[in-house]
Amino acid sequence: MKFKKIILRSLLIILLAALGYGIYYCWVSFPIISGYGAKNMCSAVFLAGRSEAQVRAQELSFTPMNIGTFTVDYKDSSVTGTVFGFAKRKAVYRHGLGATLINERSEAAVRGQQYRLAASPQINTDTIPWPMGDKLLPVADSSVDMAKLKSAVNDIFIEKDTTAPVRTRAVIVLHDGNIIAEQYAEGFTKNSKLIGWSMTKSITSALTGILVKQGKLSVDAKAPVPEWKDANDPRNTITLQNILQQTTGLDFVEDYSKSSDATKMLFQKAAMGTYTAGRPLKDKPGTVFYYSSGNTNLLSRIIREQVGEAGYRAFPYEQLFYKIGMYNTILEPDASGTFVGSSYSYGIARDWARFGLLYLNDGVFNNERLLPEGWVKATATPADAAPLGQYGYQFWLNAGAKENPANRLYPHCPTDMFCCDGYEGQYVFIIPSKKLVIVRLGLTHSDKFDVDAFAANVVACIK
Repeated sequence: MKFKKIILRSLLIILLAALGYGIYYCWVSFPIISGYGAKNMCSAVFLAGRSEAQVRAQELSFTPMNIGTFTVDYKDSSVTGTVFGFAKRKAVYRHGLGATLINERSEAAVRGQQYRLAASPQINTDTIPWPMGDKLLPVADSSVDMAKLKSAVNDIFIEKDTTAPVRTRAVIVLHDGNIIAEQYAEGFTKNSKLIGWSMTKSITSALTGILVKQGKLSVDAKAPVPEWKDANDPRNTITLQNILQQTTGLDFVEDYSKSSDATKMLFQKAAMGTYTAGRPLKDKPGTVFYYSSGNTNLLSRIIREQVGEAGYRAFPYEQLFYKIGMYNTILEPDASGTFVGSSYSYGIARDWARFGLLYLNDGVFNNERLLPEGWVKATATPADAAPLGQYGYQFWLNAGAKENPANRLYPHCPTDMFCCDGYEGQYVFIIPSKKLVIVRLGLTHSDKFDVDAFAANVVACIK
C-alpha cells in the first residue's frame, strides 16, 4: 500500500511538472508564434500583394506556425494573430514603411509617427537598360556554357522530394554585369517582392559604409552608443568594427528554437537596437565571433542617430537604393521607427542582383562611387575571431580556416566568394574571380537543398 502511494505521488509530481512546463512553453512561445505570423502575413499581403491563402499554405504552413490564427483586416491594413484565442498580436501596414509589429507602444502611437519618405522616381524601368532599369539587351557571352547554366538553374526548381520541398522562387545569374539566367517559380515573377531576412544585414552594412564615406562614422572608433559612454563600462571599448564583424562580446543568444534574446527582440521589443545596447558584456570585444541579429539592430540604431530624424526614413532610398536601380525594395521599421536592419527587407530578385553587382564592382555603380575606397575589400576580409574565416562586415565569407582553407563554408566554391545569407534559403553570392553574382530566393526548410552544390554548378558554367 505504501509503495502504491509513492508511485501515485511520483506520477502526480511528474504530471504537475509536465503541466507546468506546458504552461511555461505556451506562455513564452504563443506570443512569438502569433507575432511572427501577424508580421509576415501583413508584409506579404499588403506590401508584396500576395493572397492570404498562398501565405497560409506556404509561409505559415510549418510547425508551430500552423497552430496560429491570422486575421487580415483590409480596411485597417492590419493583421491580428492569436494561438487558440490567446497571445493576441497585431501588425499594421503603413505606406512606404511596410509592416510593423506593435510592441510596447500603442497602435495609435505607432500610426502617429511622423516621417518623411523619399520621393519615388517617376520612371518606366522597362525603357531603361539594365542595370539601372529592366530593359535587357541581347548579350553574347562566349565564356558561358549557356545550356549547362540553364540546366543548373532549372534543376533547383524541380522538387525531387515532395515531403521536403525546396521551394525555390527566383534565381538570377549575372556575369560581367549582365543577366545570363533568370527563372521564377509558378506564381512569382520579376515583380514579386520577397523577404530578404538576414540578407538585410548586408544592406545595413552598406548604409554604414555610406556614412563612413560621408565622414559621419569610423570603423576604428568606439561605437557611438550612449549606454556605453562611461569609461568604467566594460562595453566602452566596443568599436564599430566589432559590431560589423559580430565580435562585440555582448551576452546575446541567437536561438529561434526557443525563447531567446533574438525572439524577444524581434517579437516583443519596440526598440530593438536599444534592447541590444542594454545587454551585458560576456566576452572581451574582438575575441569571439558570435552571429547576432542584435548587433545589426544596434548598428541600425546608430545609423538613425547619425543621419538624424529629418532624413532618416529617406536615407536608404536616396543614398543607396535609388542610386543603383533598387526601386522595388523596402526596409521595414520596428515600433520605435528604427529599421529592423537584421531581418526585415522586401525586394524583387533583380534588386538583389543589383545589390550584388554594387559589391562586385567594388562599391561603384552607374559611374558613381557609393561605398568608400577599400570598403568592399574590408567587407570581404575575415574577422580575426571567425575560426573558418567565415564573416566580414555583415557578409558571410568563404575564405576558410587560416591553417586549412579547405575547411570553409562552401568547399566546392571559390575562396573569394562572399555572400548575403538569409533564413529560408535567401542568397546573393558575389564571386569576383568569376565576375559572377548569383541570386537565389526561396522558402526552404529542408536540409536537402545543397546550396554549395548549386553555386558550384553555376560557377562550373563559366569557361
